[in-house]
Amino acid sequence: MNLLQALLDANGGQLVGQLARNFGLDEAQAGAALKQLVPAVAGGVRNNLGQAGGLEALLGALQRGQHARYVDQPDVLGQPDTVADGNAILGHLFGSKDVSRQVAARAAQGAGLDASLLKKMLPVVAAMAMGALNRQAAGNTMNSGAGEGGGTGGPGDLLGGLLGGGGARAGGGAGGLLGAMLDHDRDGSIVDDVLGMLLKR
Repeated sequence: MNLLQALLDANGGQLVGQLARNFGLDEAQAGAALKQLVPAVAGGVRNNLGQAGGLEALLGALQRGQHARYVDQPDVLGQPDTVADGNAILGHLFGSKDVSRQVAARAAQGAGLDASLLKKMLPVVAAMAMGALNRQAAGNTMNSGAGEGGGTGGPGDLLGGLLGGGGARAGGGAGGLLGAMLDHDRDGSIVDDVLGMLLKR
């Protein structure tokens, strides 16, 4: 299951419903926005993983941030702290507000929604995406016991969960569960454009 599908399916669709209510949309519109924004966020994660120390930085962010609440408790999506956290995530992933604006503009075209609305949604979606990564990685760790931390819930366990077992060397740093979560078929999404922008900065 990739990152987009994990968010669409989370809590039986309650996450999409809450997002729709928060931004005055119907669920179909919220789903369309996610289909455009989530691949862009995933592209930012993949780009960061390709940089020196990128995996370690992602692991640190997942461990410190308690991001799973953004998936497990949909009602927190409307809180100012969620937006602030999401903006911090975007700053790390995209490195520039200009990139975020371009992401929102291109997503708006694909979703048929106003760019200013997508710009407001983007930090919330970024927080949700980190929550899904956190939740899936933790779940995979508990189910498999994989990782270098010996099943104790330490950094190695989360690393093993993200990589699908085998530690930091698995899958060249983006294999296993993490690779699957961030893999999109790119059929009409903006992920290619976003990756291009990110790689050029």
